[in-house]
Amino acid sequence: MAKKKRDEMDSEPQVLNHSNGGSHEKKRKKKKNKTREKERKDLLVDDVITTPTVSIALPGSIIDNTQSFELATRLAGQIARAATIFRIDEVVVFDNQGKSLDDLQVTAKDTSDENESGTAFLMRILKYLETPQYLRKMLFPKHNSLRFVGLLPPLDAPHHLRKHEWAPYREGVTLMQQPPIPASTFVDVGLSKNVVIDQVLKPGTRVTVAMGTNRQLNDQPLQVVSSSKPKEEAGMYWGYKVRYAANISSVLKYCPYKGGYDYLIGTSEHGHIVKSSELELPSFRHLLIAFGGLAGLEECIEEDKNLKGKDPWEVFSTYLNICPHQGSRTIRTEEAVFISLQYFQEPIDRVLQSSK
Repeated sequence: MAKKKRDEMDSEPQVLNHSNGGSHEKKRKKKKNKTREKERKDLLVDDVITTPTVSIALPGSIIDNTQSFELATRLAGQIARAATIFRIDEVVVFDNQGKSLDDLQVTAKDTSDENESGTAFLMRILKYLETPQYLRKMLFPKHNSLRFVGLLPPLDAPHHLRKHEWAPYREGVTLMQQPPIPASTFVDVGLSKNVVIDQVLKPGTRVTVAMGTNRQLNDQPLQVVSSSKPKEEAGMYWGYKVRYAANISSVLKYCPYKGGYDYLIGTSEHGHIVKSSELELPSFRHLLIAFGGLAGLEECIEEDKNLKGKDPWEVFSTYLNICPHQGSRTIRTEEAVFISLQYFQEPIDRVLQSSK
């Protein structure tokens, strides 16, 4: 990307500024803290997650090493394809910031049309590609960072349904139009006719709708369910969530699952070498696989003041070199994601099969 874009990395995503003031300012901060605490509780989705999850974390700085918007878009598309192919539940994009920031204070949605940071750019592309094609126009306004997404291959995930396809669940977006039935909302689920749900939600909200077995699409209200329901009830992969973190410690601290990640894997050329067929993972509920940037995970840990001086073996449950004897001096992060997720597929499957 352009040098100007790289220079913006230090300031984007922007941190909301708090000025010094009197009692009014204190009250405002207290109110904001309560709001953030509520939002943090809302992020805890473990009460509806009963199946094991797999998350990946990678730095947004990998975008800043690209030479153009088109190459940056293709890189982001590779990450999205890898996450979908290997059924990843969550993608965490983190900054290499020395200071710890409250993730909920960071505005990752940059509304400007120029010089978007690598982190915000990567998150925007990942979210756009994960969204079903029939919802994108309503959920994503035109933006300079999206100008090359048409060049990317589609994810073709199970929830990216065509108009003629029927499934037990569909993703939809709530509409402003009011249905005749009280306490209900119209939802566009990508079919020839909008459906009605049995609750009132503000327009522009993305929801997962249980479609039932009646294909006639009458005015009978349908039910909104958790986005984890298709995976839990029908074993269907239903896309990934995208989350921002200020640094590695924030990746762990603000895990959206209650109890946090119970097994952490770091990947590095300096890690332990184990064959995929011989790797034994313990039973887990929420697994995290972390990737570094140009200088590896070691630099990410060193620049995090909460982890400074710590050995990677102290931060992660295991630290692995998944591609020993590499022919190139470097393996790019987008390449490492594909290689690693293929490497971990069999060990993870063994754990999931044994837990059934």
